[in-house]
Amino acid sequence: MSYLPLVANPRASEVKVTADELIVYLADGRTLSVPLTWFPRLLEAPEEKRQGWILLGDGEGIHWPDIDEDVSIPGLLRGEAAPSALVGLLR
Repeated sequence: MSYLPLVANPRASEVKVTADELIVYLADGRTLSVPLTWFPRLLEAPEEKRQGWILLGDGEGIHWPDIDEDVSIPGLLRGEAAPSALVGLLR
């Protein structure tokens, strides 16, 4: 029987933000794509500010200084949206 080892510390290597998606390229070759509605601050920010991201740590997270938004890679892999996105879904 073969299996794939669990990647304990997934890392982002590149980020792309479109008008409606956050796309994260991981160092292990995977690509994550989530709707921008999961992150209302990014969704509402102007295009030029969305592109102003920096990787935190060794790619453990993404930070947008001009928007004051942080996204963790483990959180994305768990399917976690920003808490403010959940408030909108509960209305």
